[in-house]
Amino acid sequence: MAENSLFAILLRSRWWISLLICAAVALVSLAVFPKDISPFAALGAFPFFIVGCMAFYQQMHAPSPARLAQIQETLRQQSWGDFCGQLEAAWQAEGYTVQRLNMAGADLLLARNGQALMVNARRWKAANHGVEPLRELVDATRRQQAGGSVYAALQPLGENAAAWAAEHGVTVLDGTALATLIARKKR
Repeated sequence: MAENSLFAILLRSRWWISLLICAAVALVSLAVFPKDISPFAALGAFPFFIVGCMAFYQQMHAPSPARLAQIQETLRQQSWGDFCGQLEAAWQAEGYTVQRLNMAGADLLLARNGQALMVNARRWKAANHGVEPLRELVDATRRQQAGGSVYAALQPLGENAAAWAAEHGVTVLDGTALATLIARKKR
């Protein structure tokens, strides 16, 4: 689905918005069209009902913003060993096999369905993230012939680092994404 399509936007919006659109389309269809056609025209609202139900399901199973903030604060106060253990458990719950690495630029190797990802997470608490750790991660990914790179950081990357990461295909897990990953493991 295209990122900016109507249904993609509605999936990211509150669930009741889709249901409100569904009701509006159905009411307009019933009011505008002749009595013998209006029930069929009202069926045009059905996709909005489905999207509303999907959004409701996603939002009811997502952690609250307060819970995400609490998890992020806990992650900030953890030692490297505890944080790495949390990441390992979370990715294992997602179906990955996780291997700790002792190499420059990468801390973990994730594997699932024949695909490998290199993860750099050791600087998760750093206040500033430059291009150098990202460059080391991409080099490690090339050396190991992995399919992708993941950089974990609670603080947002600077403009240069974010642009460099996007240009080189590095997936950046920010504080919210890390907290969501950890919260899903706990479910």
